[in-house]
Amino acid sequence: MIYEIRNYFYEPTLMKEYRAWAEGGALDYIRANVDLVGFWISNDEPNQVAGKPLDELGSATVTWIIRWPDIETRHDKMATVFDTNEWKEIFKGNPGFEHYLRTEIKFADAI
Repeated sequence: MIYEIRNYFYEPTLMKEYRAWAEGGALDYIRANVDLVGFWISNDEPNQVAGKPLDELGSATVTWIIRWPDIETRHDKMATVFDTNEWKEIFKGNPGFEHYLRTEIKFADAI
């Protein structure tokens, strides 16, 4: 198994709208098409940071994790899951692609 950890630095002032979009259909589609471990949206609690300071974007505002059997399956499936007409229609309801200030995707093994 391999885990895909997706961190989005989405415009913090639009989290209410983003949440409504996610709960209004995006999450149902994602859950139906990938093995979604979890999907988290920042709340109003202050972040706790130790060590070096964050850059001007701060912490990620949206994080989700997908479980894959292997990286090859991930590459094959991701190339199709988010390129369907159904997803394109769902994504039109997103508060705006321009509000994704940064996207970070990393892969991890469970230990």
